[in-house]
Amino acid sequence: MVGFGLTKVDFSQIITVTFTLFAVIDVLGSLPVIISIKKKMGDINALQATLVSGGLMLLFFFIGEQMLEFMGLDIKSFAIAGSIVIFILGLEMILGLEFFKADADARSSTLVPVAFPLIAGSGTLTTVMSLKAAYQSYNILIAILINLIIIYITLRSVNFLERILGPSGISVVRKFFGVILLAIAVKIFRNNIGVMK
Repeated sequence: MVGFGLTKVDFSQIITVTFTLFAVIDVLGSLPVIISIKKKMGDINALQATLVSGGLMLLFFFIGEQMLEFMGLDIKSFAIAGSIVIFILGLEMILGLEFFKADADARSSTLVPVAFPLIAGSGTLTTVMSLKAAYQSYNILIAILINLIIIYITLRSVNFLERILGPSGISVVRKFFGVILLAIAVKIFRNNIGVMK
């Protein structure tokens, strides 16, 4: 049951979904790529990149299920598929491997590849839809908003974060959130595979 009233606000869900999206988006882990793009292409428009990323997430949040129904799929099946993607993303972050290849053609530093696919890539969009099968919509929307604020602040503070974290700090952050992603992926898979039996 999906509810949008204030009584449906669950802070534990908001925290869980916020951390899930934060780990999948991995804006801190993407700092080396963002820094490289900034050096090559000049300043990144943080507001524009944030708005485009948010627009893509909301698009999949609101009409993603209708898109699936049009293709003859259901949200539970998609959630299981999404959990597998999230699991692989977690392995990437922990093991330092690269299963998903980002678009290397950075003709527009703000929209491609920063907004898409770096921030609102396939993993993020899949996760947004998968979370609908386990959490209340109102809490997911709040979590998306929180993450968009984090994304905007991060893009505005690229140089500062580069100095503070350093390569080793960024690596630690990636591995920490990788473990969280693995656990969340298992939870989503377990919950939805039980429903389908």
